[in-house]
Amino acid sequence: MKTKIKINQHILISRFAGIMLIAGLLASCNKADYLDVNAGERPPLNAEIRFVNARPVDIPLQFWAFTAQVTTTAVGVGKASPYLPTVFGNVQINFTEGTGSSYKLSRQFGNQAAFSASGGPNGPVAGYRHTVFAASSKADITKDTLILFYDNQQSPAAGKAKLRFVHLAPDIPAVSIALQQQGKENRLFEQVEYGRAGGSVLSGDSLNVWSLGPFIEVPAGTSGLAVSITSGHSPLPIEGETFSNLALEAGKSYTAFLYKVPGKSATGGAIIKHLEN
Repeated sequence: MKTKIKINQHILISRFAGIMLIAGLLASCNKADYLDVNAGERPPLNAEIRFVNARPVDIPLQFWAFTAQVTTTAVGVGKASPYLPTVFGNVQINFTEGTGSSYKLSRQFGNQAAFSASGGPNGPVAGYRHTVFAASSKADITKDTLILFYDNQQSPAAGKAKLRFVHLAPDIPAVSIALQQQGKENRLFEQVEYGRAGGSVLSGDSLNVWSLGPFIEVPAGTSGLAVSITSGHSPLPIEGETFSNLALEAGKSYTAFLYKVPGKSATGGAIIKHLEN
């Protein structure tokens, strides 16, 4: 996306939190204690990333960090990998198609302190979980991009689940999202534009590490998501009605997203369950 913003202190603090924690742990040990610990028993220092394929191309993807393949199983369209450990900081993330070895797209995360079409936000943070989407570029939907969100693992209140919504269906204008439960409908997000998460904040005083792809709390239980075009409020049909009967578990987090179904004019919908908060 071409919108440029500055990362504020919240992200910088989050970025250094893992480093400060490790420094504190090492400061509490002397050299002999440290050397006496077997390397295999030391807690690993890495970031965890879940990779999602939201491209409108019916080819599964493998994801890489620099030249190291991170995924072991190719990720199909509308699907996600589990969280996988990888490097953190200034990281180049790439993907390849199928069994191919040529990078179809590479994007550097963490190489600058501003969001831009050519750069990216702060990179993966040690000890944090992240979701990375492969999708069509907002500037040119015939080209690809990668989008990184930080996943807030804080547990929701009792009886609640957490939900995030991401619009990644090219050629679909801004959408509104409503939660349907027990015959009632509650509007969650208004005017979610392509390439954005519902309720996202990309500038100003409210910008922080979680505001790029925020979760909101919703009542747990059997639910549906009604998607409509914001302009005119006409319903947006979802292929297979995948949002019509969702079981949202208390204490769990979910990411719902739109994508274009390959080879069709239809809009697909998928939901990812984050098993731990």
